Amino acid sequence: MDIQMIGTGSAFSKRYYNNNALVYTDDFTLLIDCGVTAPTSLHQLDKPLSEIDAILITHIHADHVGGLEEFAFRMKFQYDRKPVLYIADTLVQPIWENTLKGGLVQNEWQQLEDFFEVRPLQAGISTQLAAGLTVELMETPHILGKQSYSVYINDHFFYSADMRFNPDLLASLVQDRGCTVIFHDCQLQSPGVVHASLEELLTLPESIQERIWLVHYADDRDDYIGRTGKMLFLDQHQVYSMSELVRTNG
Repeated sequence: MDIQMIGTGSAFSKRYYNNNALVYTDDFTLLIDCGVTAPTSLHQLDKPLSEIDAILITHIHADHVGGLEEFAFRMKFQYDRKPVLYIADTLVQPIWENTLKGGLVQNEWQQLEDFFEVRPLQAGISTQLAAGLTVELMETPHILGKQSYSVYINDHFFYSADMRFNPDLLASLVQDRGCTVIFHDCQLQSPGVVHASLEELLTLPESIQERIWLVHYADDRDDYIGRTGKMLFLDQHQVYSMSELVRTNG
């Protein structure tokens, strides 16, 4: 499995785009989140939407779903396809009523299923999406009153979409579940409030830090190079194989 961050920036980043990713297996491509900047980034990568087999949505902030309206319309009118949409069962109604309905509704198209092949997922249950690709949604704390999910992939790779600092979860993933790679959102300045801050992440044991790659950072990222302990920044648009992301013998 390979992964490519089509954006690595925070919600307000103008340099690094929204924190969204492409996951590749031999014959399947999954887009994790589709924020406002996703269509532009995919265009820059010369990645046709028709090559994306499915989308997985983690929560309904614009930097994670703001590009879905364009994606839906283009797939319907340009490619005559109804793309597969994986989403937590708790978010199916909110993403339609609160995010997509106002722009997508017209004439005979009145529901989410008119645009997507909706496949609801239950948190805590591992689901095989394709050969060599399983995902498990984990509800993780982000905004009070808004459900948000991180993703555990192939039983060893934790992808935090957006979440507050949760050292107990990270320790459990490493110690109890054999997690070897963590992509973690990081607010470079404190306090983090709705994201883990760099200051908080630096309190983690080195055995956990050395598994962490930092994403969802601000445009002043370069000012923090060399100041992130054992953690490293991910680079936008670079394709990473799982083997090169493992930096520990743990």
